[in-house]
Amino acid sequence: MGSNTLLSRILGFVRDIVLAHLFGAGPMADAFFVALRIPNLFRRLFGEGAFSQAFIPVLGEYRSQRSPADTRAFVEDVSGWLALTLVVVTVIGIVAAPILVLLIAPGFAADASKFHLTVELLRITFPYLFLVSLVALAGAVLNTYGHFTVPAFSPVFLNLGIIGAALLWAPHSAQPAVAVAWGVTLGGVAQLLFQIPALRGIGHLHWPRLRRRDPGVAKVLRLMGPAAFGASVAQVNLFLNTILASLVGANVVSYLYYSDRLVEFPLGVFGVALGTVVLPMLSRQAASGSSEFPATLDWGLRWTWLVGFPATLGLVLLAEPLLITLFHYGAYTAEDAAQSALSLVGYGLGIVPIIAARVLAPAFYARQDTRTPVRFGVISVLVNVVVSLMLAWHFRQLGLALATTLAALVNSILLARRLSRDGVYRPFPGWWRFLRQTSLASGAMGLFLWWGRGAHAQWLHWGLWDRLVHLLLLIGSAIALYFFLLWAQRLPELRELRRPQ
Repeated sequence: MGSNTLLSRILGFVRDIVLAHLFGAGPMADAFFVALRIPNLFRRLFGEGAFSQAFIPVLGEYRSQRSPADTRAFVEDVSGWLALTLVVVTVIGIVAAPILVLLIAPGFAADASKFHLTVELLRITFPYLFLVSLVALAGAVLNTYGHFTVPAFSPVFLNLGIIGAALLWAPHSAQPAVAVAWGVTLGGVAQLLFQIPALRGIGHLHWPRLRRRDPGVAKVLRLMGPAAFGASVAQVNLFLNTILASLVGANVVSYLYYSDRLVEFPLGVFGVALGTVVLPMLSRQAASGSSEFPATLDWGLRWTWLVGFPATLGLVLLAEPLLITLFHYGAYTAEDAAQSALSLVGYGLGIVPIIAARVLAPAFYARQDTRTPVRFGVISVLVNVVVSLMLAWHFRQLGLALATTLAALVNSILLARRLSRDGVYRPFPGWWRFLRQTSLASGAMGLFLWWGRGAHAQWLHWGLWDRLVHLLLLIGSAIALYFFLLWAQRLPELRELRRPQ
């Protein structure tokens, strides 16, 4: 899962380098990023967000307790109702595009050309919601059956669609952003088609149908109600960031986007992979009453710290060198890199709590409790709202990023406290030793990065290959130092954490 996601994230960096060269951090970039963000926000509801959280536990229950014929019928019915809902939402989204842009980026209304371009781009990219949500349905089925490769690899096609449109179509288009927007939709088509052979291989390539009173669908809807509200609440954080970013200053939307792309690398390669694997595993253990449930949680949380903490140090200490190396070409200026680095520091501090929440929340969904995470999600959103309003106008992108991080920290703490209070999870022995040894190794790695990064002016002076070579050597040496120090301290988790038992 992680290795295939890594390939997708690498292509994602290539995509963002191409977009930074084409758009920089100006009005066209702001318009495209908002048009891409809106269907992605809805995807969290209809795709891998609320829908998957409700669907995977029920599918796991069907697989373990029902016949294969009942399981196939359940998947057919869910596919039909989901597809019908997505068609309706997509049509509404295309028609109501101007209203959505006003709601998400009200600051764009002051610039008529920027507003109209965003509306045009959104109408092209909104069908991606329909495509990627069906991709998420296929991925949920495959993951439940232990097939993680195809769902993890499929985002590669989205990146290829955007890169191909930016390189081959945009240079010959009067409006380059429109060409790139079509690349998003074409990439979504390729993602969906890529799922078909794998679904056929496990016997779950079905025509959707709309059967009334299906008990499995009713159960998914019952669970999805709170989960949908929770997913919607979680997206309020992103909506609020986008709204305030469009109001507090020019190009802030773009600064947040470029820094978010770097934070999404560890979150995507590791955090998403870990959460994706943990949910069906916990669902099977909960359905069968396995005593391994708390052990799986403990395994996930130790991995969260083992990878998340050094990743945080790396992103914070190398914020500007990373942005300069990846994006400082064409229209993306040195000032853009310096401003984006501020939000990267704020977002980077949230890596550990964000990944922790992706491990802890599935413990509730696996037990078919979708209400508790919703309550905590509401609290975290309120925290984000208050802190964002306090910090946004003075600290701009840094304040917005810090508010997101603080909200994630509150959410993860609340989830952990409830699992502990309910007796679902207690930390296994050895945590203090584990934290001491990993913190010492991370601290030494951080000192090495601080010493080795040098002056930012030098990174601006170097060309592309000099930047890449220095960055890769610096990161590679830091990773080697970190794991060498863990090995020298004989950290047993290096062996024990290879896979859950």
